Amino acid sequence: MKTFLKTLATSSAGLALVAQAAWAAELEFYFPVAVGGDAAATIEGLTQAYMDENSDVTISAIYTGSYADTTTRAITAARGGNPPHLAILSAVDVFMFIEEDIIEPWDAHLSDSEIESWIGGFYDAFRANTLIDGQTWGIPFQRSTPVMYYNREAFAAAGLDPETPPATWEELVEAGRALTLRDDSGRVTQWGLRIPSSGFPYWLFQGLTTANGLELMNAEGTEVYFDRPEAVEALEYLVSLSQEHEIMPPGIIDWGATPRAFLDGESAIVWTTTGNFSNIRANATFDFGVAMLPAGTQRGAPTGGGDFFLFSGHNDDETRAAIDFVKWATAPDQAAAWSIATGYVAPRPDIWETETMRAYVELAPGALVARDQLEYAVAEFSTYENARVRQILNDNLAAAIVGEKTPAQAMADAQAAADAVLAAYR
Repeated sequence: MKTFLKTLATSSAGLALVAQAAWAAELEFYFPVAVGGDAAATIEGLTQAYMDENSDVTISAIYTGSYADTTTRAITAARGGNPPHLAILSAVDVFMFIEEDIIEPWDAHLSDSEIESWIGGFYDAFRANTLIDGQTWGIPFQRSTPVMYYNREAFAAAGLDPETPPATWEELVEAGRALTLRDDSGRVTQWGLRIPSSGFPYWLFQGLTTANGLELMNAEGTEVYFDRPEAVEALEYLVSLSQEHEIMPPGIIDWGATPRAFLDGESAIVWTTTGNFSNIRANATFDFGVAMLPAGTQRGAPTGGGDFFLFSGHNDDETRAAIDFVKWATAPDQAAAWSIATGYVAPRPDIWETETMRAYVELAPGALVARDQLEYAVAEFSTYENARVRQILNDNLAAAIVGEKTPAQAMADAQAAADAVLAAYR
């Protein structure tokens, strides 16, 4: 946290800061942590820095566990008549929050110029999940895309060019074969590749379907396209990495253990969130690179991560103070410090133009990969009844990965079950 506050203070020196808020308020703010490192302390530092500048506003920043834990707590509090003022929640759950009638669109509290200059300043790819029927329900903050981390030293040892990571599915298989090492007994001592299939399996699967030319759902959250040929092909490719090519561990691969597997040299290439970049950069004992996800028929990746959501049920002063805090937190200097501290993608182009961010990417050019990948990014998977539909997909992905179903059968079953859930919303 000390490093974060120092960065924040340095970036703000000599610049005009947001004016003292005109609202006296006590706010409650829920936030999750879904990456390694010390993100909780960083959030607390950010909140304290705002209160130092705005002495009439008190913010209780409450760490509430995972995204799922935070969502459950926020909904429970809102149903009980004691909602937080703000929460960072997964952007994909927006349809649920709207159905629960516990959040408010930000536009209703902003002038036309604020909507244009502030909300309009975020990357379109990060706005896609929570811009619904022309209304903005979430403000991008801790946003991400999956990226590919690779061990440059392992590449060199395998005779691969450390400056040329695999850019296509075919190249990924070829590199994986060269990077998978076995001892004399045949035991694998280094896997070529690791794509997690627990935690957020649908998300990394989207990294394959998007790269194969398919978006898995419509923008209205009422239809899914699990049984399309492109989706089946993507799952066949994923299964082949362990079962046919033997370059990836068999069975379900743990999400949470993936950064450590990379840092320990267990896997030479891993797919995980850019939100792990700072953690990997701080702890890697070897030279590593960051690359976009390889292309199937095209480049592509989903966005991910959390937005600020504004909860209903509060007076005007509290709501205005909550909005002021979020505007401050997403302003270039503060957002640059947050991105550097965590590895999340700075969600606005103007953040990348700050002196702090320019200096940072000179030292850590890998941070630019996720930003550049936004050109090819799509909204993270999101529908009505999202938890149920997502679990249907996750369960069928797992069934194919462990060999209980063929990829075609798994995706057909997922489609039928999802259609049954979503029929009521069409």
